[in-house]
Amino acid sequence: MSKRDYYEVLGVDRSASDQEIKKAYRRIAMKYHPDRNPDDADADTKFKEATEAYEVLSDSEKRGAYDQFGHAGVDSSMGAGGFQGGSFSDIFGDVFGDIFGGGGGGGRRQGPQRGSDLRYTLEVSLEAAVRGSTAEIRVPSLQHCEPCDGSGAKPGSSPITCGSCGGSGQIRTQQGFFQVQQTCPKCRGRGQTISDPCVECRGQGLVEKTKTLSVKVPPGVDTGDRIRLSGEGEAGPSGGPPGDLFVQIAVRQHALFERDGRHLYCEVPISFADAALGGELEVPTLDGRVKLKIPSETQTGKMFRLRGKGVKPVRGGPVGDLLCRAVIETPVNLTKEQRTLLEDFRKALREGGEQQSPRQTSWFEGVKNFFDGMTG
Repeated sequence: MSKRDYYEVLGVDRSASDQEIKKAYRRIAMKYHPDRNPDDADADTKFKEATEAYEVLSDSEKRGAYDQFGHAGVDSSMGAGGFQGGSFSDIFGDVFGDIFGGGGGGGRRQGPQRGSDLRYTLEVSLEAAVRGSTAEIRVPSLQHCEPCDGSGAKPGSSPITCGSCGGSGQIRTQQGFFQVQQTCPKCRGRGQTISDPCVECRGQGLVEKTKTLSVKVPPGVDTGDRIRLSGEGEAGPSGGPPGDLFVQIAVRQHALFERDGRHLYCEVPISFADAALGGELEVPTLDGRVKLKIPSETQTGKMFRLRGKGVKPVRGGPVGDLLCRAVIETPVNLTKEQRTLLEDFRKALREGGEQQSPRQTSWFEGVKNFFDGMTG
């Protein structure tokens, strides 16, 4: 039976780069690997076909001969089974790296591994984020079992060398013309087994505990910032070192202020009379109250800047500002006398016309021009 084109087998163009060829082979090999399809003869055929194609196209000299002469250019140079110079494990290890335990150089026992990192979300007030604070947190995590000192074996006993892998943590299986190296299923790569497990941790060497930690929150932190506590994560299996704990900051919403980087924003309601005549108001800052002068004829949306009343960023830089946005408040629950006074005031404003209400006059003029344009 004639062989399929190697480029077609891997599903790549003839101009494909080495990396593209490697990626294509990896995808096919993962799909049709015999370990994943133990009872599928067709999968085994496709796996071997893809491996043969990769063995040729991954070698620059063989690929050149194949591009020029086709299968005839490489068949004569290939040894038994279609491969030359090295075992299949060399190819497989090159593509899959440590996923299948590496190439033909032999597996290494998996010694103590570093524990997992943990993440804890710490909610703080805006004041605590700006000024800095100290918080106590309770973190559940896996820690070394004290009775067995993390070994997993009952006190007075010890783990023994795994009989399946000889302590290497890896086993090799021969499948036809190639070898596959995998993590030992009996000891799960640890190289040791436990015949008499610890009662406390049931042979795991780790138990769940809750510990209380003191976290120093530096001044100027903001939502999304992280504080790293080295060695406060989960303990590593087989007596390995612990991971780290990352405390992620979440600043709670404030009743008065909004933060944007180093600046703070707030809205200041101003009475109709103060906005028209001018006046003075007390406004809050994180450092206390300050006087804010309101000029006459203040309009809604006007921003007042209080320099240096914002936040000093945690990574350095100048202190931000507090920006106060004026919001003119319309009076409500008017008395009869107040309504009468406002009616007289409204008449007086209408008599003043454009000079006293320039924005309103301009807006109505724009509306008039808009409709005139539609009917013109």
